[in-house]
Amino acid sequence: MKRSPRSGPKEDEKTVAWPLPGDRIRRVPLPGSPGSFGEDRGDRRHCGIDLYAAPGSKAVSIEDAVVVEVGTFTTPQTVPYWNETFYVVVENEDGSFVKFAELEAVDVKPGDRLSAGDKVGEVGMVLNAERIGEEAPEYIRGLKERGRPSMLHLELYESRPEAPDKYLGGNWFGQGGPKGLLDPTDRLLAASRSDR
Repeated sequence: MKRSPRSGPKEDEKTVAWPLPGDRIRRVPLPGSPGSFGEDRGDRRHCGIDLYAAPGSKAVSIEDAVVVEVGTFTTPQTVPYWNETFYVVVENEDGSFVKFAELEAVDVKPGDRLSAGDKVGEVGMVLNAERIGEEAPEYIRGLKERGRPSMLHLELYESRPEAPDKYLGGNWFGQGGPKGLLDPTDRLLAASRSDR
């Protein structure tokens, strides 16, 4: 897992938008805290950043981008305490890729061009609290206890993301991490200072 590259326009020169326009707090989880990039979850590591938001909250593109993929992210058939959610992968102008995940609705399709601030979809309720029992991982039980079953999960890649066997629901099981995975913290901090 690597830091974000600095190719393309400088962060303060391009138009960026906070991915949750209804979120006035704009909190990016600090390293090691729940929902942070690389968070150690016991048997897995977190591959992105979770931005907690109410179900149905509007999720928007952070930068100018092109939609390259849309698909199912979580289903109760895979993990019983998951609800069905979706993901969108976009390619930014600098060649990096962002995965917006845990969406209940998607408003784009592959080939769509987006400007910073254009709607991608709506935040979903990824966790079904009624199905979270003692057998669920500790961090999942913690989300239930803190009342955080819905979030925008965001990942950043230097190349188009792949779905290897060790990746499931935004987590990596085993050593290393997905090919090309980058830490999105700096980009999100830059977007948090945006007026969009």
